[in-house]
Amino acid sequence: MSIFPTKVLLATDGSEDAKLANDTAADLASSTDSELYVVTVGGGQPDPGYYLEGGPTYEQVRDVIRREAEGILEAQVKSIEESGGVVKESFIRMGDRAREVVKLSEELDAGLIVMGSRGLGGLKRAFMGSVSDAVVRYAHCPVMIVRR
Repeated sequence: MSIFPTKVLLATDGSEDAKLANDTAADLASSTDSELYVVTVGGGQPDPGYYLEGGPTYEQVRDVIRREAEGILEAQVKSIEESGGVVKESFIRMGDRAREVVKLSEELDAGLIVMGSRGLGGLKRAFMGSVSDAVVRYAHCPVMIVRR
């Protein structure tokens, strides 16, 4: 029995801060012979301001958000594979970012979640919430937050 996880879930948003987490997760999965899964979550509910008369519909806005998430995911997987990492499977989820990361980690029975942190200060975190804080709080497995 190994102390290392057999499944690592990387949650990425494509930001500069996420790149270090991508490299860390790929290196960790490779060095521990673990499977690497990658997820990007398209944001929650589109802003109601979009639905003004003559504006795009909810479905149109949701499609744009999904396409953006698909682009982010494709770029992250490509980056990992170009640096020698192996991605077992990748996922796009839509909705609340923290909730979807935790839910997928449970579905996969992941042994570790890896994600970056934008390092928001206390005031910004209080108003905006923190995806990494929520994942740490609710995940069933260890969570590695990678910061610069």
